[in-house]
Amino acid sequence: MTTDRAPSRRSVLLGAAVVAAALVPNLAGCAGADGPVLTDGVLSDRFGLEAPHWRMAVPRSGRPRGLVVALHGFGGSADDAFHLGFGDAVESSRMALVSVDGRDSYWHARRDGTDSGAMVRDELIPLALAGAGLPPSARVTLLGWSMGGFGALLLASDLGRSRVSGVVAASAALWLKGSQTPARAYDDRADFDAHSIFNRIARLEGIPVRLDCGTSDPFIAANRTLAGRLPGCEAHFTRGGHDDAFWSGNVATEMTWAAAHT
Repeated sequence: MTTDRAPSRRSVLLGAAVVAAALVPNLAGCAGADGPVLTDGVLSDRFGLEAPHWRMAVPRSGRPRGLVVALHGFGGSADDAFHLGFGDAVESSRMALVSVDGRDSYWHARRDGTDSGAMVRDELIPLALAGAGLPPSARVTLLGWSMGGFGALLLASDLGRSRVSGVVAASAALWLKGSQTPARAYDDRADFDAHSIFNRIARLEGIPVRLDCGTSDPFIAANRTLAGRLPGCEAHFTRGGHDDAFWSGNVATEMTWAAAHT
C-alpha cells in the first residue's frame, strides 16, 4: 500500500537511475516503513506499444540479490504481478521485481509491428538493472504465468545462459501444434514454428527452469511434455487450475527459488 510520505534517500537514488535511463518515474510510493521501495513509469513507444507502463519494487535496504522480470498473462498488465503478491515477496527474497504492460502479443514480434519481447530485452531490463543498483551485465530471472509463462521461456531462449539465471514459468500457455493455437497467439504457421518452445529446447539447456502447473489446468499436458523433453527441468504439478488462486499460492516458493538460482 502506498503512502504520501517524502521519499527516502534510496528512492531518490533509484529515481536518479531511472531518469538516467530517459524514462519517467513516479517516486511517491513505498510499501510501508518496512516494505520495498516502489517506483513506476512509462517506456518509449519505439517497439510499437503506446506508453507501456512499468512498475518496480526494490528491497528497502542493501543491494538486491538479483532481478525478477515478471511477465503477465493474456489480458493483463504491469499491475498483475503486484495484485498476485509478488511485490510482497521482495523483502523476504531480497530480489528486485519489475513488471510491464506487454499487451496481448504473446511477448514476441508480431505482424502489426509490435514487439513486446524486444521491449523487455532492450529497454525494460536495462532500466530495471540500473534502478536496482545492479550492473548492466547482471543475469536476470524471467518469471511469468499463462501467456507470460510462455514469454519467460521464449525470452530466456533468446537471451541465453549468459543473461538469464533462471526461468519460472507458471501455467505456461504452450501448444504442441500450430493448429491448436488461438489466432491471437501467433500470426501464422511460420510464426508458430519460429517461436514454439518445443522448437527451442536446445536453446534452454543449461538454464535452470521451474515449471509450475495445476493438474486441472488446460495446459497441463503440454507442460508435462515440456518437462519430459527439457533436461534438468524442475516441475511442480500440483492441485489447481488456470487462475489467480493457483498463481498467488506459488508466489513465495517461486521468489525463493529465483533467489536461490541467482
